[in-house]
Amino acid sequence: MGFFKESGSTTSSKSIARLQQLIWVLIYGGLLTLVLGLSVQRSDDATGWSMVAAGAIVAAIGFGLIYVRSRLSAGD
Repeated sequence: MGFFKESGSTTSSKSIARLQQLIWVLIYGGLLTLVLGLSVQRSDDATGWSMVAAGAIVAAIGFGLIYVRSRLSAGD
C-alpha cells in the first residue's frame, strides 16, 4: 500500500527511455539546424531561412514531447 494512488495508464520503462532519447535528439538536432541556418543565411537567404524554420519546428516538437513525457507514468 503506497502513498500515491496508481494511475490507470502505465507505460513500460523501455518506451519511456526511447521517448527521452527522441526528445533530446529532436531538441539538439533542431537547435543545431537553427544555428546552421543562421550561418547559411549569409550566403543563401532562402536556404538559410528554411533551415531556421525547420530547426525551430523540430526543436518545438522536442520541447512539446517533454510535456507528453511528464504526463506518462512508468509501469513496474
